[in-house]
Amino acid sequence: MLILKIFLVLYVIWNGYVFVAMGRDKRRAKRHQWRIPEASLLFMGVAMGGLGLYTGMKYFRHKTTHMKFVIGAPITIVVNILLVCFVYYIGRYRLNLL
Repeated sequence: MLILKIFLVLYVIWNGYVFVAMGRDKRRAKRHQWRIPEASLLFMGVAMGGLGLYTGMKYFRHKTTHMKFVIGAPITIVVNILLVCFVYYIGRYRLNLL
């Protein structure tokens, strides 16, 4: 149970970071400054930050016309959910074997 709580705290922190990164990139776009590469933003989404990526995209209205993000952000959420379910299932299965 402690591991699950730690995971959830880290999940919330990471998704908050990805959300803020989307906001920073939007602000930098308006100021014509150096931007966060799209590949980096998508990677952060795949690396368990899909929810932060999607909510940041909608909240800041950033990258909403880019098909990579319109299709990719929801896919990252699905991939994140599947990964969490897989890890949870494997963890429960291994605990039952011990």
